[in-house]
Amino acid sequence: MDGTDQTASIIWYVLAIMLVASSLIGRRLAWGGLLRMALLWVAIFAGLLGLFKFAQNQGYLTGRWAEQGGVAAPGETPSALPPARTEGQALRVPVARDGHYWVEGSINGTPARFLIDSGATFTALSETTARAAGLNYDVGSPGVIMSTANGKVEARRSSIATLAIGPIRAADLPVVVSPAFGDVNVIGMNMLSRLRQWGVQNGEMVLTP
Repeated sequence: MDGTDQTASIIWYVLAIMLVASSLIGRRLAWGGLLRMALLWVAIFAGLLGLFKFAQNQGYLTGRWAEQGGVAAPGETPSALPPARTEGQALRVPVARDGHYWVEGSINGTPARFLIDSGATFTALSETTARAAGLNYDVGSPGVIMSTANGKVEARRSSIATLAIGPIRAADLPVVVSPAFGDVNVIGMNMLSRLRQWGVQNGEMVLTP
């Protein structure tokens, strides 16, 4: 269990104890009734805690409860992608064979392939992609610790002048760079939050600038 889960568990357990205690103090019930009431409260909060952990593990929590700096990405990019298409102003990205949403784009005019990951807080680049795009980052400066599918890794901060995927453009986008990301580049929430709308429709990721 990581620090996020421990904190959530402590919060729920403390709330459960406080509410159970206040309920029991406020009710002068027989011991049998008190025991049933206590068990009911414990069951309710155990169920709520289970739902919280399930939502966090499935990536449904991307706000203040989500682990910050997360990058959850597969180990390698697929060899071939189903083509994305433009529909009006929106970009529709079909799901790939591995079950993820990948899209071809460019960084400062340099072609790059991206995994769209709403569970990632930051847009993340492989070291190879960052160098090919001519990004500046100091390998000797203090890094930022990121959470990945393979554990904690250290990354360096940088910025993209222009990131383009289909009709969508983003300027001055902060990114993190690390060799630990392998060949995977990830579009995270700091890019998705700039869009007017994004989400999955009929098995496609739809991005609307």
